[in-house]
Amino acid sequence: MNYKTKLKDITTFVFDVDGVLNDGIVHLHPSGEMVRTMSTRDGYALQLAVKKGYNVCIITGGNSEMVKDRMEYLGVQDVYLRASDKLPILTKYLEDKGVSFDQVLYMGDDIPDYPCIEKVAVGTCPKDAAVEIRDIANYISHVDGGRGCVRDVIEQTLRMQGDWFDKDSFAW
Repeated sequence: MNYKTKLKDITTFVFDVDGVLNDGIVHLHPSGEMVRTMSTRDGYALQLAVKKGYNVCIITGGNSEMVKDRMEYLGVQDVYLRASDKLPILTKYLEDKGVSFDQVLYMGDDIPDYPCIEKVAVGTCPKDAAVEIRDIANYISHVDGGRGCVRDVIEQTLRMQGDWFDKDSFAW
């Protein structure tokens, strides 16, 4: 089945951070903080998905409170840091929300994301994801991590469901 057909049933987006919401590069600040950059276009899509009533969840192995703060600023309340084994966290999150794996789009870029990508309805990845992830993804974005790949999959999904563009509402 074509992944686009499955987008009609997506109610929940789950994203990794490093290599997906950013380009996988961390800048080491003298304070010891590892600073990441994120796309504002991804940010727009994330906050719109939240406003339209989709579940949005972040599951990352990283431990940056700055990432959590950025996601909360965008309206994303479900942020799991320090996730060494992501599938149990995803499973519990879905149970708590009453959502099945058939309603989930997951985007990851590297080996720790493999079990989640394998399990969900639509497993996606950025163009520059690890080969093992590209091999199992239902959709490989034409965009690299941190450069709008999150916007790509959210926009496709919201367009399929008629939720993307509302000419009477431009503010976020």
